Amino acid sequence: SNLIANKCQQLIEDNGWGFWAVSLKEGAADTFIGMVGLNQIHADMPFTGVEIAWRLHKDYWRNGYALEAAQAALKYAFDVLALEEVVAFTAISNQPSQRLMQRLGMTNTNQVFDHPMLNANHPLAPHVLYRISREDWQQLQIRD
Repeated sequence: SNLIANKCQQLIEDNGWGFWAVSLKEGAADTFIGMVGLNQIHADMPFTGVEIAWRLHKDYWRNGYALEAAQAALKYAFDVLALEEVVAFTAISNQPSQRLMQRLGMTNTNQVFDHPMLNANHPLAPHVLYRISREDWQQLQIRD
């Protein structure tokens, strides 16, 4: 939606980084398929720092687009912003996102928490936290 796009644009203008649009380069015009990027963690969360997150249109799931874009976002986080660590979180039931976190080299902290913006009895409320340190990320780059 335009509202979300404007918010993302404002984050990038304010911080120099945020959620970036992901588009397909095939074909005559770029096709917008979602967004991937970095975000300062909301104050209500039980942890602090910078998260990596993604939202892609379901028509484009399981094609490697989120992985490719998220790898670029992590590279930015560690090479440009020189962050010490990046976290990611998702509903416990969201296995595809957890698999992507694992493929990115992130580690499950086994810290389970209820997302503060969801009702405690909502099926998506229980979330799990993943993390990757700059050191671990650099080791992965050497190996590749």
